[in-house]
Amino acid sequence: MRVLILGARGFIGASLADAFTAAGHTVVKAVRQPVAPDEIAIDFASDHDPADWGAFIAGVDVLINAVGIIVETAAQRFDVIHTAAPVALFEACVAAGTRAPRVIQISALGADRGDSSYFLTKRAADEALMSLPLDWQVLRPALVFGEEGQSARLFLTLASLPLLPLPGGGEQPLQPVHIDDLTDAALRLADPATPARQCIELAGPAPLTLRDILLVYRRALGLPPTGQFAIPTPLMAIAAAIADRIPGALFNHENWRMLQAGNTCAPDALAAATRLLGHAPRSIERFIAPERSADLRRRALDSWHGLLLRVALAIIWFVTAIVSAGAYPQADSLALLARVGLAGVPAFVALYGAAALDFAFGVATLFRPGRRLWLAQAGLVLAYTAIIAFALPEFLVHPFGPITKNLAVLAILIVLHSREVSS
Repeated sequence: MRVLILGARGFIGASLADAFTAAGHTVVKAVRQPVAPDEIAIDFASDHDPADWGAFIAGVDVLINAVGIIVETAAQRFDVIHTAAPVALFEACVAAGTRAPRVIQISALGADRGDSSYFLTKRAADEALMSLPLDWQVLRPALVFGEEGQSARLFLTLASLPLLPLPGGGEQPLQPVHIDDLTDAALRLADPATPARQCIELAGPAPLTLRDILLVYRRALGLPPTGQFAIPTPLMAIAAAIADRIPGALFNHENWRMLQAGNTCAPDALAAATRLLGHAPRSIERFIAPERSADLRRRALDSWHGLLLRVALAIIWFVTAIVSAGAYPQADSLALLARVGLAGVPAFVALYGAAALDFAFGVATLFRPGRRLWLAQAGLVLAYTAIIAFALPEFLVHPFGPITKNLAVLAILIVLHSREVSS
């Protein structure tokens, strides 16, 4: 079959493209910026007229809409991406008449009952499709686990932390499904022998709390048991409200509301999905294969190790700036500079200029990290160390080790620089 997959660069879309290709089908990938021969250009942000889609669906046997966003931006709105463009696409399929492809809409578990903008716009597209005279299939997966999935990477990162953070206590019921079960379900729904006009909810075999999911992932990563701490619901609400004001943030008040509500599948719906697959969806304990454990553990740890180093480094620069600018007695600072050969106005310029530079390095460390920044900081640390070692040698043998601790700072900078090079 000739299969057109919209959103083929996304996690789910790319997985579907790989699965249909492996099954021997001809896959055409619809993306915003095509770069390969099997890709074509589409834009859900602007293609809202059925006439925009007629040429794309010609000769297509199966059309899969896997386009979706989790967070709105100025350029991508839920009502446009989830509803307006897909409905125009579905209407174009109706206009194709007997040549219309079978349409598979990748929706979301909870779209039929959720009240968030994400769910409401998904539901609107689902209902529009189900009202049309087409061979349609609506697939509503739960939270999808896959190594390249954004939510999976986030959960694995949380599971790898020294202490498990539990938003709102971690009692929210979830029923994640593995990406391989989703692609298998889509392959079966695309089969002409499978009855059309089905709405399938796809989830794991049993609900688990967020706490249990993180504990399972931690064991699967080969990490030892650790403590847990609950993040109070009011604090999560405040964090979500702040995140609402940060463009592109992956967490906001709607995501928090959806997590609080949970995401599970009714037993009869799960039974229907099991019949479609021909087997029960895999359990969460089987999501991470033993041979993948070490690599996923490394990736999970890497995801927050770099941030930890940057935060620690930024704190060093900020504290140094504050101490230099006034927390340390100015007269004592000027006396030290006099021993380096600076007095009068040059000493004041050096003192407060260095404080300003230290503060700027702290800000850049948090918001503008990069190889040049790490090299500049390493150069400054080495210069400070050389000057102090020459002019103030007593600090080399100071019991608090103010100069020898620069070795740890340089080690952090080397690690951060090497991470930039290898990424």
